[in-house]
Amino acid sequence: MKDETGPVRALDARYYTDPRIFEVEKTGLLARSWQFACHASQLENPGDYVAFELGDDSLFSIKGRDGEIRTFYNVCQHRAHQLVSGEGSTRVVVCPYHAWTYELTGKLRAAPNAKSVPGFDGSKICLTEVRTELFLGFVFVNLDPDAAPMDDWFPNARTDLEGFVPNWADLKPLEWVEIPENCNWKVSVENYSECYHCTLNHPTFSTGVIRPETYDIQPQGYCLRHTTGCNDLSQMTYDINSGFANNDKYSSWFLWPMFSFQVYPGNLLNTYHWRPVDADHVVVWRGWYSVGGYDNETVRRMAQQDRATTVEEDIHLVESVHRGLKSRGYVPGPLVVDPACGVSSEHSVMHLQRWMREAVDG
Repeated sequence: MKDETGPVRALDARYYTDPRIFEVEKTGLLARSWQFACHASQLENPGDYVAFELGDDSLFSIKGRDGEIRTFYNVCQHRAHQLVSGEGSTRVVVCPYHAWTYELTGKLRAAPNAKSVPGFDGSKICLTEVRTELFLGFVFVNLDPDAAPMDDWFPNARTDLEGFVPNWADLKPLEWVEIPENCNWKVSVENYSECYHCTLNHPTFSTGVIRPETYDIQPQGYCLRHTTGCNDLSQMTYDINSGFANNDKYSSWFLWPMFSFQVYPGNLLNTYHWRPVDADHVVVWRGWYSVGGYDNETVRRMAQQDRATTVEEDIHLVESVHRGLKSRGYVPGPLVVDPACGVSSEHSVMHLQRWMREAVDG
């Protein structure tokens, strides 16, 4: 990626286009990093559950009667039938195949006719649990039982976010926007993680939300921290005082590898979540939040503006890049890494590509 005399160069195209590398990421990176599962408000009552996919694995998070949220592999310990799908609520988890029944803690409660089996000991049977953390109302999981806590991965992110979103405990999802992109997930993440392209490609975002000349991105552990001031209030596309707090800053916390919190001026929280499909496709889930999940005109308007402008503009950019990565004429060029950082520097991409390379090459 970098020689002793030259500039930092972009990753080889194979890191994005080779299906074998995507398979390595699925069994390695996705299994050893913190991944978004659901919002805690989807698990308000004991027995509430949400099933989701992580790589080739199906999992589900469920709230116990003790108030704890646990996550399990979505597979019966009898003969491997999947236990639940979608979202719902249940008193106990019952396998649809043979009615093996599990407590909300994952422990086996009953198995039909099991008493006829010599030596059968149901007390030793339990669903396989997955590391779970609650991060400001968002449920994250890690398939690596020895993984460091999220606060070690993303130092200061929790306290920074609490400062920007003091009412986080009152927020619930208002709207999810599903955005399919015909590109590798890393192409989309890189595009999100630099604003070198913003002024040219995102006129609404650059003039009606942020002040580009103040934009900067800095690493905090495995977090990329975006900061900028908002534009002149007369240029803003919405009244920031119609939000949840009198906050005139924009900030973003990208949590490697596939989730980001954004706070728009006026204290409007929104999120990105990348869900890779294969080497050539990713689905980006855009989340918007309001107090109690109740309808909010400002949030709705910003979600519509974002989808029609920045999101639509980015779809064309990332899909063009992915097509270009498959060209035999592409030779990875130098990244524009300005020692002073700032909006016209790709130092954030340099950090990202190092993490990407390490995830594949070790």
